Amino acid sequence: MSTDLLLLGFPEYDTQARSLADAAGITYQLVNIHQFPDGESQLQLPATLPRHLIVCRSLNNPNEKLIELLMVAANARQRGVITITLVAPYLCYMRQDKEFHPGEVISQQVIGQILANHFDNIITVDAHLHRVHELSQAIPAQKAINLTATDPMAHFLQSHCQQPFLIGPDSESEQWVSSIATHHEMDYTIALKQRYGDKEVAVSLPEAAYHNRNIVIVDDVASTGKTLLAVAKKLADYQPASISVLVTHALFINNAIDELKAVNVTNIWSCDTVPHPSNAISLAELLAIQLQKILLSE
Repeated sequence: MSTDLLLLGFPEYDTQARSLADAAGITYQLVNIHQFPDGESQLQLPATLPRHLIVCRSLNNPNEKLIELLMVAANARQRGVITITLVAPYLCYMRQDKEFHPGEVISQQVIGQILANHFDNIITVDAHLHRVHELSQAIPAQKAINLTATDPMAHFLQSHCQQPFLIGPDSESEQWVSSIATHHEMDYTIALKQRYGDKEVAVSLPEAAYHNRNIVIVDDVASTGKTLLAVAKKLADYQPASISVLVTHALFINNAIDELKAVNVTNIWSCDTVPHPSNAISLAELLAIQLQKILLSE
């Protein structure tokens, strides 16, 4: 392992960060965090820091994590670190890329600039981008890299689901669904979604031979799970052999998992970008390959 590099992890993402360090052949240490009664964080980094510091933390539930990341980056700069790379498999505050109502803060621009000010390189996976198509437009860092998890997801399906029929719940999901399907010539289709709010959606399915098929509903992120739930309910009339869910980022807030199981979703699979019981696909190798590319380019 190189002594010129160090990968720092945080307690809530320790297992995944350690796996990344092992896959990349980089020394690993954990940031020590103490929480004061008023909610302030006291951080302790290693006594010796390298020229290039890599920080791995997934940014679900982001507000406290962002403050701690900025303190880590500022301290590292003060202590002579030249390059800081942030590996954030789930990246926050990317969805708000325009002012929909007068006075709204465009959070993508604000957080993107803050991250670019403190980190030289950013690596993430399947960022929630809409009108902005390149991560560098949202985060003007030296390198801003948005990987996709479709390759490991496709390999996972090949070994865990016989002749799957993939369904994307809306037009935005087609980029992931089509990419996964292409890997092993899987059948797929895309549903039509209408959203009536954060928790209310309606979907319609195109005509297809769903009966007695192993259906896999694929999306990039599951938060409330209402879109996935709406698709699963529609499928009941077709009597498929099985219904599964496969997502990159598993948030599944409140009782989303129970609701999906109640409509006969038998498998709920996710990548390990956000720690969750559904994690079935490690992205350590995917992230390590990209990290090594950055290191070789220095």
